[in-house]
Amino acid sequence: MLEIIEKAVAGTLESSDITIWVEKNEGKGIEIELKSTVQNQFGNQIKKVIKETLEEMGVTDVIVHANDKGALDCTIKARLLTAVHRAAKNTDYNWEER
Repeated sequence: MLEIIEKAVAGTLESSDITIWVEKNEGKGIEIELKSTVQNQFGNQIKKVIKETLEEMGVTDVIVHANDKGALDCTIKARLLTAVHRAAKNTDYNWEER
């Protein structure tokens, strides 16, 4: 289980990428704010990937701001993992296991 300590960001604004900012949302659960160039087609799927990834990590109180430019699910997950670990100040992570 990871606890968000500070705001953190991962990703770029390039095509086929996503920028994800995370911040503490103490006692208020998971909130996802999504802006996407493919919102109508894939907005629900993007939110699903974000929510499931947070649940797998044990993160329960977080606001996620996502600015998507057509990223694949694996990119969304990678950016979110990075942002959360930065926000939790967690340096003890084996990236090769994922």
